[in-house]
Amino acid sequence: MERTTCCVVGGGPAGMVLGLLLARAGVEVTVLEKHGDFLRDFRGDTVHPSTLALLDDLGLGKRFAALPQRRVTSVQLPLGPGRSLVTVGDIGSLPGKFNYIAMVPQWDLLDLLADEARQEPSFSVRMSTEATSFLMEGGRVSGVRYRTSDGRTGELRATLTVACDGRGSLARTLPELGREEFACPMDAWWFRLPRRDGDPHGLVGGVGDRFLTAMIDRGDYWQCAGLIPKGTDTERRAAGLDAFMDQFTAAVPWLADRAHAVRSWDEVKLLDVRLDRLRRWHRPGLLCIGDAAHAMSPVFGIGINLAVEDAVAAARYLVEPLRAGTVGLSDVRGVQRRRWPTTVLTQDLQRVAHARVIEPVLTGRPPSGHPRRTERLAELLTRSRWLNRVPAYFLAYGALRERPPAASVR
Repeated sequence: MERTTCCVVGGGPAGMVLGLLLARAGVEVTVLEKHGDFLRDFRGDTVHPSTLALLDDLGLGKRFAALPQRRVTSVQLPLGPGRSLVTVGDIGSLPGKFNYIAMVPQWDLLDLLADEARQEPSFSVRMSTEATSFLMEGGRVSGVRYRTSDGRTGELRATLTVACDGRGSLARTLPELGREEFACPMDAWWFRLPRRDGDPHGLVGGVGDRFLTAMIDRGDYWQCAGLIPKGTDTERRAAGLDAFMDQFTAAVPWLADRAHAVRSWDEVKLLDVRLDRLRRWHRPGLLCIGDAAHAMSPVFGIGINLAVEDAVAAARYLVEPLRAGTVGLSDVRGVQRRRWPTTVLTQDLQRVAHARVIEPVLTGRPPSGHPRRTERLAELLTRSRWLNRVPAYFLAYGALRERPPAASVR
């Protein structure tokens, strides 16, 4: 019979951070990852200051800094006269060591975390291993059944199972956890365009006729997101790639000279945007964190960092009970109580952005608020360094910073 103390389902940022923190504290951890590697394109690659500070606390700051990366210090949106770009979040003005967002391919971050965790004798990660169902004993989740890529099946029993397997989580099939869904007005198309020396820097947005775009400065290319009305992917692809690129370049005219770089729809990937959360993140023997507990909109680009903060809080709450073998319902409830206000606040802000900015633009209506107020806001953000720090701080650290358990710090 296979057994571990903590079975972590999913080897994404939340799962790998939780596995590393627990293993360093002496807890036996087994991470199950259904893919054979971490290589997936257009995943959350924005590593915010909260996560950078965590990596530094764990003694991984220098190794992370050595990874190929682009450092972003500002967020710019077309709020000024004539839709000129205005800096709405000057992250570079924040005090402290980490006043930037690091753009790093997620697979590099996960490889770093996995390599470090493997140094701990109580840690193991099983790649190409998918959890297929939960083991139940006396009304308690007691582990998982799994299947490997070569067809082998087995059972892994655990004192606690933590679902970190995203918005398609196995835990979301449990009706007793409930789920609250919120309307999303958009889906996103992801693609790449070349970047040139004279281009703007950082995170840049654009607004066109029934169209919104966001672009991430990746050094030699732009990682672009085009927002389209929810459920219109098939219809819009049928209209042709040229029609889409015309719409895109109308929103960001300074990129018109390289729109031809996207040659086929195969280079444009669809993200089905969702915004929801489980009402309960737990039941006896089970805890959900990250996207498994709350699927986030790409608005603000902070999903990965919220998931990591969930993992840090979970480790701090669970290290001692896991060591003692006494994890109870009150322990996993404590994690949800800690992280619930931050989750609700962030999702409420995303819903406001959906309702007042994204949906009106995509349906051909002006964003909520008088145009003069928008211009006034642009003036205030431009003139007031302190006001500019408010959105910058939220992007950098979220609503609540989490600290790792002392036993995990190096």
